[in-house]
Amino acid sequence: MATLIGLSIKVKLLRSLPDRFKLDVHITPGTHASEHAVNKQLADKERVAAALENSHLLEVVNQCLSARS
Repeated sequence: MATLIGLSIKVKLLRSLPDRFKLDVHITPGTHASEHAVNKQLADKERVAAALENSHLLEVVNQCLSARS
C-alpha cells in the first residue's frame, strides 16, 4: 500500500504543478518496514512511467485521487 500511496501523491503533484518544479516523494525514515525499496521505486522515473502505463494500476491511482461524495 505504501507504494500505491506514494505513487498517488506523486501523480497528483505531477498533474497539479508546472513542469519547472522537481518532485521528490519519499517515505519518512523509520516509518515502514520496506522503506528503502519503496523510496527506490518512487525515485526511479522509468519505474513510475512503467507503472502509469499499466491501465489497471492507472485506474487504481485515479480512484485514489478522485473526489468522493
